[in-house]
Amino acid sequence: MIRTLFRSRSRKIYDFHGGIHPPERKDLSNGTAIAAGPLPSQLILPLNMHIGAPAKPLVEPGERVLKGQMIAEPSGAVSAAIHAPTSGTVSAIGPRAIQHPSGMDAICIVIDTDGKDQWIEHAGVADYTERSPGELVDTIRHAGIAGMGGAGFPTSIKVNLGDHQRVEELVINAVECEPYITADDRLMRERAAEIIAGIHILQYLLNPRRTLIGIEDNKPDAISAIKRACKGCDIEVRVVPTKYPSGGEKQLIQLLTGKEVKSGQLPAQVGVVCQNVGTAYAIKRAVIDGEPLLSRVTTLTGEGVRQPGNFEVLLGTPVRDLLVHGGVDPDNIGRLVMGGPMMGFTLHNPAVPVVKTTNCIIAATLEELPEPPPEQPCIRCGSCADVCPANLLPQQLYWHAKNDDLEKAQHHNLMDCIECGACAYVCPSHIPLVQYYRYAKAEVRQQAADQVKADKARQRFEARQARIDAEKAEKEARRQARLEANRKKKTETASAPTVDTAALKQASLEASKAYKAAVKAAKAAEADNADNLDALKADVDRLKAIADKAKAAVRDAKEAGPAAAPAEDIVGKLKKQVGDASSAYKTAVKAAKDAEANGDDNAAELRVKADELKATADKLKAELRDAKANAPATPATTPQVDPVADLKKQVGEVSSAYKAAVKVAKEADENGADNAAELRAEADRLKAEADHWKAELREAKASAPAPAAPKTPPAPTDTPKAPETEAPQALTAVDPEVAAKRQKRLKALKTAYNMAHKQYKEAHAALERGERNGDIPAEELNAMQQKVDKLKGKADVARDALDALVEEAKADIRAHTGKDLKTLKLEAARAESALADKQRELEQQRDSASEDTLEALSSELQALEAEAQIARKALKQAVEEQGLQD
Repeated sequence: MIRTLFRSRSRKIYDFHGGIHPPERKDLSNGTAIAAGPLPSQLILPLNMHIGAPAKPLVEPGERVLKGQMIAEPSGAVSAAIHAPTSGTVSAIGPRAIQHPSGMDAICIVIDTDGKDQWIEHAGVADYTERSPGELVDTIRHAGIAGMGGAGFPTSIKVNLGDHQRVEELVINAVECEPYITADDRLMRERAAEIIAGIHILQYLLNPRRTLIGIEDNKPDAISAIKRACKGCDIEVRVVPTKYPSGGEKQLIQLLTGKEVKSGQLPAQVGVVCQNVGTAYAIKRAVIDGEPLLSRVTTLTGEGVRQPGNFEVLLGTPVRDLLVHGGVDPDNIGRLVMGGPMMGFTLHNPAVPVVKTTNCIIAATLEELPEPPPEQPCIRCGSCADVCPANLLPQQLYWHAKNDDLEKAQHHNLMDCIECGACAYVCPSHIPLVQYYRYAKAEVRQQAADQVKADKARQRFEARQARIDAEKAEKEARRQARLEANRKKKTETASAPTVDTAALKQASLEASKAYKAAVKAAKAAEADNADNLDALKADVDRLKAIADKAKAAVRDAKEAGPAAAPAEDIVGKLKKQVGDASSAYKTAVKAAKDAEANGDDNAAELRVKADELKATADKLKAELRDAKANAPATPATTPQVDPVADLKKQVGEVSSAYKAAVKVAKEADENGADNAAELRAEADRLKAEADHWKAELREAKASAPAPAAPKTPPAPTDTPKAPETEAPQALTAVDPEVAAKRQKRLKALKTAYNMAHKQYKEAHAALERGERNGDIPAEELNAMQQKVDKLKGKADVARDALDALVEEAKADIRAHTGKDLKTLKLEAARAESALADKQRELEQQRDSASEDTLEALSSELQALEAEAQIARKALKQAVEEQGLQD
């Protein structure tokens, strides 16, 4: 175990746990200067060549771009911009193979280069101290700079710390500890002054107490160049012993400062910020030269390369172009690796582009990097734990990852693994430990993402349930209040002071208008996401309470006041107005539906007009009910049979005409006749007229005195015949007008729910397609999600209203018949089942049984038919009386 072996200028160099000393092989590429890379015919620029959210494209296929032009902007707090590395034309934006061990595809911007290398206008800052730190951070963010040491974390995040975070040490990582890689070594030798200029900018942004540069002792030329460039500066150059992975962020911090970044902590939490020398060089070019991140120094090495070295490679350059540029013989390559041999990964497709984090390409022969031996069982030697620089237990992590026991793996600090490969390097069983850890980490991240989605879904569900429960409680409270008010009215004396009913009606009308206007304003504010939505909703509730109070006052006045003398004239007039208003409403609804089907611009206006006409019709119907309630009772007279008979005849004629018109209209629609719309309109008119006469017939039936009930004859000894049976009478009478109104309301709510649910399903399907294809920006996806939630809420409201009305009808059935709807259905089903069984029994014994047995079975069958018919009639009568036919 090496401990404190190297000192520089009496500055103590600490040590970290573990580490290995693999063959360096850096001499293959560090002997020549940095050369220019190729200018390929096509550049492939992934939108996610950094940690965080992918960049958002700013260009379209076919658009010409210039060198340095921003072609994708940061799409979130943790993101980075992308620029055109040279001039050319955007040929495509779509999935391409990217830098990933699995060879996965991702969205990329493809540029066909024109060879002109034409720049946009750009200029740097001569004196960066004249700019505020915030302006410089913004410059770095829009220059697209991300960590060049391999992680790719956006630099603008690491240099934009809060005022409460004090930076004690700024650590510059110049270790480059992994074998084969010499990109930072050559960069320090040749461009040390520019690196130091970038470090000065970092010092200006972070204001650290001290700045430390850590370099391994196997780079003497780089050490000398950096020390010469640091003369007269407050920058300390610390030379550390060669040991892998001393270039890891936490390991280097511990080497230079002795501070240990604990599990789950970030370096900034212990007062340290760490940056790579390549990142410092890129910051200098962005701020002082005004050049965004367009290229990087990449090592091309390996025994399969004829001219190994370091090249200034444009971002997006396909690896195969770099291989050709370096004189690589494809037949001599046994393995192609992006990155180093310890932390890199094998490339199976040379079309993968060079990105911001590509520091090395190894074209190795089969003898140089042979295929790993077969995996053997673990022998529990403990070598992996001895060399782990994060001081973990790799053997335990291996078992838990292999068994998918992710909870125990996390308990052993799985996420602290830096995937350096030291454990796999020393494993005598050749177990690919890092691959197991990467798999387990990916599963943990996926589970965390799924949990976040589930939590959001649960919160939305709980909020919806709370809203539904609150609405139900509010409805029940209002119902109980109405029942209590009705009870009080019945117990009060008939005498009441004279009330100005006309004034109360006018006040009620004005309150209703104000309430409707407030509802309309609240809906508009909700659609626009206005800030005053809560205030408008509160105003709606307040005006609704006022309107309800005004309506209650009108009802109280009408019930308490004396009956008006000309009640019959008022009733007739109101009946005519109700018929006209209902016809106008139905015509408006049809026009609105046609407009929505045709996609007309005035569809919303027609729907609003239909709602207004419905409100007018409902108001007139309420006034008609009040007029009937206040009308003086007519003395019992001889039953008026003729008016009812005449109305029945009129209803039959109009209904027949309506059915014939509907048939003709359907045939016209099927044949594509030109007058199909006119025939449909005529059918609607006849339906309105039929509904009007049916209402008149119901009114006539309701106002006609009930005929004397015939005496029930004594029950015969034989079983009564089925056709002569009667359904049991309801316990209380049912108003046919109330049943008809409820049925219309049920149909309207059902139609509203079906339309809202259909719109919700279409919007939800569009959202899923957008999320699956990934071709819609995040802002549009958020807008689509809001639309889906809004349509879902609208459908839920309609469904809840429909369920409430059905439950109310079921409650009325229970009150009127003494049985609930379920009991009536069960009785009818049981009667039908018993009847069917008896019919089968009779058929089976018809040829073998005696006449007496057949007669007895026939009598039992007739009795069961009578019971079944009674149950059917009872169920049908209850359903029809409450308007539940549909």
